[in-house]
Amino acid sequence: MLLLLCAPAQAEPEIAIIALFRNAVLARIDGKEQMLRAGETTAQGVRLIAADSKEAVLEFEGVRRTYTLNAAISDSYQDAQTPHTVTIAPDAQGIYWVNGSIKGFQVKFLVDTGATLISMNRTHARRLNLDFKHKGEPAISKTASGDDEVYVVMLDKVMVGDIQVRDVRAAVHDSEFPDEILLGNSFLQQVSMHREGALMTLSDRF
Repeated sequence: MLLLLCAPAQAEPEIAIIALFRNAVLARIDGKEQMLRAGETTAQGVRLIAADSKEAVLEFEGVRRTYTLNAAISDSYQDAQTPHTVTIAPDAQGIYWVNGSIKGFQVKFLVDTGATLISMNRTHARRLNLDFKHKGEPAISKTASGDDEVYVVMLDKVMVGDIQVRDVRAAVHDSEFPDEILLGNSFLQQVSMHREGALMTLSDRF
């Protein structure tokens, strides 16, 4: 009698993408954070096929799946009281970028702990349908290049990953400064923030 012994299939790991780079990702796999470059395979058998700033393609036991930032494919249940957490890795220049939304519009934030408010330029504001000149409060902002006219507005909802903060003050510069939307302290002071090594973690504050 011929006896065939087959190894049981390995359970699919729980995967969440924390940060996306060109041909690399920072991923949380079964609760462990690790950097993975294109072509590399983890101890759990997860292989990175390709990645860019928008998504990553991972392969496990011959099956490929596409992942986006902070999106996980798993059957796990998160209790309503468990804080949402977003972990951000710096880019090659040490800058922290994170995807989020303002009033439901998708944006990319530059995390700036030196900015008092969320800050954006007039082009950003128009794309977000912010009527800043009529509904904003005029003010003057001190910048490295001198005084800049701004309008302070209230954003009804700002999200970073699954972290949601309501009624967040923001400054709209009536110019093309800053180049990026700055995630300032009007948001950051309403969440919990800590660093472990180079990684920055934001989470709900209950």
